[in-house]
Amino acid sequence: MGIGDGSSNGNQQPVHKEIRDETTPLLPVKVEEDEGFHEFNGASFSGAVFNLSTTIVGAGIMALPASIKMLGIIPGILLIILVALLTEASIDMLVRCSHQGKITSYGWLMGEVFGQWGRIALQASVIINNVGVLIVYMIIIGDVLSGTTSGDVHHRGILEGWFGAHLWNSRAIVLLATALLVFAPLVSFKRLDSLRYTSALSVALAVVFVVITAGIAIIKLFNGTVAMPKLFPELDGLNSIWNLFTAVPVLVTAYICHYNVHSIDNELEDRTQIKPIVRTSLFLCSSVYIATSFFAYLLFGEGTLDDVLANFDANLGIPFSSVFDDIVRVSYAAHVMLVFPIVFFALRLNLDGLLFPTSRHISRDNKRFAIITVSLLAVIYLAAILIPSIWDAFQFTGATAAVLIGFIFPAMVILR
Repeated sequence: MGIGDGSSNGNQQPVHKEIRDETTPLLPVKVEEDEGFHEFNGASFSGAVFNLSTTIVGAGIMALPASIKMLGIIPGILLIILVALLTEASIDMLVRCSHQGKITSYGWLMGEVFGQWGRIALQASVIINNVGVLIVYMIIIGDVLSGTTSGDVHHRGILEGWFGAHLWNSRAIVLLATALLVFAPLVSFKRLDSLRYTSALSVALAVVFVVITAGIAIIKLFNGTVAMPKLFPELDGLNSIWNLFTAVPVLVTAYICHYNVHSIDNELEDRTQIKPIVRTSLFLCSSVYIATSFFAYLLFGEGTLDDVLANFDANLGIPFSSVFDDIVRVSYAAHVMLVFPIVFFALRLNLDGLLFPTSRHISRDNKRFAIITVSLLAVIYLAAILIPSIWDAFQFTGATAAVLIGFIFPAMVILR
């Protein structure tokens, strides 16, 4: 008898009912005919790859060049590859266990294995991680459009460079407009596959950023205006060794996508495709990460900032430098805007599952859906105004919730 089966034979029915109440799936299952989703025939392979890749390639790509600056090119690239392999292994654990038990969400899996507190631990970790990541996205958009200050140096944003400093293009106003005009419509979708086209566009915009950065770095390399990059870290004391460990959370955060894997898996037309989808996405994202990290560090050297986009506000030493600066920053700001709803999707579902574990699914309650959506957008907006650097946010989320979601919880499931 399956979970939710209406039969009343034997004494098993109350047990199954209890499990369902405590571990209600956080993500919608594929077949929901009673709710009018029967016309949905399943997500395609390409759509799933784009959605998962968009979940992965978010703000992490902007902080990775700073990690390479700390670690050196060779250790940095090796760590990027290593974390990708570990991520594939951990996702494979979750998918294998879920398919064996016909489980449709990460939270449900944790609840099946560890009970109610396991589910709560997972939900809380996803909330902490995703709130931190979405705050980073907001900070990046503010840096790109309104500018940022690093030390005594002010890096002008695009709007400030075009129109000068005004109240209407200040950080608070620009982020508010972005939240209302861009994020609010995109986070209103109730099915992840509805975002497949914006996900495809976001991946394309990330590739544009990589191609332009690589092209500029190669041109300057041939012109002899690029300094020799650091291959290995410089260790000159305890502080330098400690700084190396601060780069690890950034690398870990860059690959966290586990909270959306079940949602993508549930919507697939052929669920046996989830493993090749994960491999394809990780290969694509690793290639983008390595290329971006290498060429951005090669281009800016030791002047690479925590948010490398802030480096694209000065003369790059090539013709039409200002044009390329603006193209890079606009394309990546648009990319981050399109990534936002993918990560927000899982955040909203997990918060609702934590606060209302026994209520019907949030997609079937418009009032609850709207209240949680608006509340989360407001909290993320205010935090982005108050937190000055993406490095601070990444260190917090990467050192806490991201490690739990991506590596510790999957290992615990397998061991149990």
